[in-house]
Amino acid sequence: MAIRSEILAPSLSARGVDDVVILGGGLAGLFCALKLSPRPVTIISNAPIGEGASSAWAQGGIAAAVSDGDTSESHLADTLAVGGGICQDKIVAMMTAEAPRRVHDLLSYGVPFDKDLEGRLQVSREAAHSQSRVVRVRGDMAGRAIMDALVTAVRNTPSIRVIEGYLGESLITEGRYVTGVMARRRGGLERLAFQAPAVVLASGGIGHLYSVTTNPGEANGHGLGMAARAGAVLADAEFVQFHPTALDLGRDPAPLATEALRGEGAILVNAAGERFMQKVHPLAELAPRDIVARAVFRERAAGRGVFLDCREAIGAGFAEHFPTVYATCIAAGIDPVTQPIPIAPAEHYHMGGVLTDANGRTSLDGLWAAGEVASTGAHGANRLASNSLLEAVVFAARIAEDIQGLMPTPRTAYWEELDDEPGLPSQRNHDERTAISILRQTMNDLVGVERDADGLQTALARIAAAEARVQRTSICNMMIAGKIVAAAAFLRKESRGAHYRSDFPQADPAQAKRSFLTLDQVNAAAAGASEAVKDPLSAFDLANMAGEGA
Repeated sequence: MAIRSEILAPSLSARGVDDVVILGGGLAGLFCALKLSPRPVTIISNAPIGEGASSAWAQGGIAAAVSDGDTSESHLADTLAVGGGICQDKIVAMMTAEAPRRVHDLLSYGVPFDKDLEGRLQVSREAAHSQSRVVRVRGDMAGRAIMDALVTAVRNTPSIRVIEGYLGESLITEGRYVTGVMARRRGGLERLAFQAPAVVLASGGIGHLYSVTTNPGEANGHGLGMAARAGAVLADAEFVQFHPTALDLGRDPAPLATEALRGEGAILVNAAGERFMQKVHPLAELAPRDIVARAVFRERAAGRGVFLDCREAIGAGFAEHFPTVYATCIAAGIDPVTQPIPIAPAEHYHMGGVLTDANGRTSLDGLWAAGEVASTGAHGANRLASNSLLEAVVFAARIAEDIQGLMPTPRTAYWEELDDEPGLPSQRNHDERTAISILRQTMNDLVGVERDADGLQTALARIAAAEARVQRTSICNMMIAGKIVAAAAFLRKESRGAHYRSDFPQADPAQAKRSFLTLDQVNAAAAGASEAVKDPLSAFDLANMAGEGA
């Protein structure tokens, strides 16, 4: 799928105050803005920057070949082995080669990565890595520490304007060019147009489309829906990674038990205390995430329950080495030093998204994408642990370099004051709240760890019926994102990586390639499903349902 090289329209070069508008206040957005400095950049963020970003919740760390004996070639090989045969080799080679430089960039911004007594970066091992190469902060606090450091750097950079509390709703287009972002004040009706000759989509993933997810509520597919509505090509949308060890505490989002616990030797057992992963895969608990997630799913479906047992491997050092998980367990009345931790699979990461090239360019001129909203081809059908933060910083830096090369000398930053007076509040009606509940439950039940044709067709019909109850653009974006994932999963009639079809349980060599979709194709699949599935909402008590939204 070719990406256009004609990114900037000359007639747009003088439009607006900003050179670049970035939608998203997570890792990719902040890192890109810093790399663009001193070029004037506006960051639009749904929540205060660093908060509500999935990056801040990342516990494992960032993968990079920074230790003696490790190489970027080994990192490349591990990534390809997990990717199910559809990674783009050159993209992965570039990402893994650039990884050490990006880690040192983060160090320069003040990220306190763990070091040994001789000042060398400490690394740990996670699932499917052949080497210890995950750079961490205090065991399970890498995401929070990275975001805190970047937030401080952004707020101290005069060329970066941060607009918080505005939700991106639509991309502004002129012909084939994206020229800005239309955003709405969160919880209100006021809309503002942020125009610039370059727009970077860094809006995060789709986790909150599922009723069980490790992601914050801001990860709700808005950016994916916006890009699809503007005509962008989408890629690999069927590949959704489910983390096998979310804490089963009935919380939304579900707290995460980092994979590093299994890297340190923690084991998975069922309610009878039986260890089951040794029968499933030679790497047992350190098998690729999709394999572990399906094994956990099946144990639970059989009524045997699943627990993460850290008593022997971590023991009394739990609070010191994994403070985030420890605090969460204690708050729920579980002492992980002496008790196994109840766990369940939860939506964790979307390998698919808006198709980009090696420089983050999308199929729409003037639009780049980075982070989880993008599909670069680096992850293939299944992401290697701790490659997500790496991909975000590598491609954010490449986008910044690409924009710097395409645009003339940056102008001096100047912005008028925004009116901070609250506008009229917007009220979600009952139909919209119900639609979101239907979407999240449907995605969890029918577009989850295991899928089949009947379920996916029902899912498409349900989401389309729920979408008809929606008026607000932001919620329409969520519905569109859900349809994209369900349609892509319906069209791939095989099992590969994180996409498992119980009716097509084997991989088909003829389908060992990436998938590409447009919104027209998605809507055609939904229309066909709606004709085939009669009364798709009959499973729901519509009169008594209510949900949440954006």
